[in-house]
Amino acid sequence: MKALKCGSLIILLLLIVALVIFLIVAPAHAEKQRNRVQTPGPYTLPDKVKSLHDGLFIADLHADSLLWDRDLLKYNSYGHVDLPRLQAGNVALQMFTVVTKVPRDINIKHNSAQARDSITLLAMGQLWPVKTWKDLSERALYQAHKLHTAAKRSNDKLAVITSQQELEHFLKQRKLSPDMVGGLLGLEGAHALQGDLKNIDKLYAAGFRMIGLMHFFDNTLGGSAHGEQKGGLTAFGNEVIRHMNDLNMIVDVAHASPAMIDDVLRISRNPVISSHTGVKGTCNNLRNLSDKQIRGIARTGGLIGIGYWKTATCGQDARAIARAIRYTVDLVGVDYVALGSDFDGAVTTPFDASGIGLITEALLAENFSALEISKIMGGNTLQLLRHSLPLTSTTLTAS
Repeated sequence: MKALKCGSLIILLLLIVALVIFLIVAPAHAEKQRNRVQTPGPYTLPDKVKSLHDGLFIADLHADSLLWDRDLLKYNSYGHVDLPRLQAGNVALQMFTVVTKVPRDINIKHNSAQARDSITLLAMGQLWPVKTWKDLSERALYQAHKLHTAAKRSNDKLAVITSQQELEHFLKQRKLSPDMVGGLLGLEGAHALQGDLKNIDKLYAAGFRMIGLMHFFDNTLGGSAHGEQKGGLTAFGNEVIRHMNDLNMIVDVAHASPAMIDDVLRISRNPVISSHTGVKGTCNNLRNLSDKQIRGIARTGGLIGIGYWKTATCGQDARAIARAIRYTVDLVGVDYVALGSDFDGAVTTPFDASGIGLITEALLAENFSALEISKIMGGNTLQLLRHSLPLTSTTLTAS
């Protein structure tokens, strides 16, 4: 009997050890398989390019880094974004976008909202709070908490920005400390609202200032470009847009169906953006924006954030990114184009955040002027935020 109990105890201990090893190893292994870099750093630039790049104000509209179990304040040898690599790339502003649900076996053509969700297993494997395992709003709030906690631990090197007032304070501080990075919070997919308008206010209170309406499947707001129905904006979707406009939250139509983009452009009173995208003019597929959609977004005073991954650019280097930027600028002008990497979004990119200077080099090769490059690399995004964020973090201003 003692031998049996001893054997059972040993088996139990082995199972516990195996579980601990799994929880330590599996999430990092999963990420390494998904967030790859085509050409790992370090990256070197010609003196002329480096001189220009070091003087730029650089901003990126989309990175899913909060989804993963990495310390944002420490250099990591895998993935795309952390504070040291943002600093090495001279990135001043990073929009941290929050993913809450992803169907298994996603594709850009057709996904069901009822498909099994990959984020549930990831949340469990990374030991997120139990309340996040089934509640999408809690998943968003938890990831926001991760960013705020990192900022508090950063010795003032990472600041969370939620208002025009905080943005201007950050800009003054960054002149004194050029390695400071500002972080903003965005939501990728309004299914995290779970059909309740009150959840917008909860997200706003947590610091979210941008909502991407769709991800890879249709939701209660309307149709995804990759969903089953691909319909337009629903009645609830109309309410969401109006409430976001009242709160001066940025409306992001990345992943939205063509019908939905048309509806949003028609009713939004504020600038509309596509935070991470390609353009059909250089890479023709369902994921990317048509000329009509690009022109529509520009007419609102919004931005087209050009992504870095192969589906967005039909290439695997900075030159492909620059070609998409050139096409968009030639179509609507330089004031409506920005960077939208999709770093850490389960994609392979040509470089990580420390290699952003390769885009500066590629833009020079596309014969953009220094002024045009300064707008594309971050000036346009800064201009949008200066006019689109609420005045203060506690003020709800109607547009």
